Amino acid sequence: MYWFLVPMAIGFACNWASAFTGFLCERLGAVRGRRAGFALRNILGIPVWAAGVALAFSRQAGLLYVPGPGLTALSWLLLLLGTASMLLGIRGLGVRAYRPTTRDTLVSDGVFRHIRHPIYSGLLVDFAALALQRPTRPVLLACVLGWLFTHVQARLEEIDLRRRVPGYGAYMEAVPRFLPRLWRS
Repeated sequence: MYWFLVPMAIGFACNWASAFTGFLCERLGAVRGRRAGFALRNILGIPVWAAGVALAFSRQAGLLYVPGPGLTALSWLLLLLGTASMLLGIRGLGVRAYRPTTRDTLVSDGVFRHIRHPIYSGLLVDFAALALQRPTRPVLLACVLGWLFTHVQARLEEIDLRRRVPGYGAYMEAVPRFLPRLWRS
């Protein structure tokens, strides 16, 4: 019943390893390090853990509750908002979103002026939406693990970004990680 955890764990581990662009480039050389990071993230990471989530979603399991039309509409709205946040983040980063290098520069305009990780913010919202759409034990477990993965991934990337992107430490101090500030201090 819980075989979907295997691809999720493999994908998460590969994604976490891909967060260390600087380390990979130091150890393997710039070209091979970038290729390794690309493969870990875009071939062995995201598609593999996403397949695990899809397997959890497709499992025949009893619903913990029956979502009504209002909850279903909310879940679709959240899915739309989460995906929009991810697309804005990808647009703002450009090629850096899927192929980071040791020569990357700080992106602090657009959506990045308000949150450091719009792609991960969107992913968190999408996991919540999926949990609302199909409230089964496998889906809820996959979504909780997805939330944990996303938090760890953001922290690991920040370790690398502080090391290789000038000004990232100050940017971290000024801009919140996942949710924009609704007030100025």
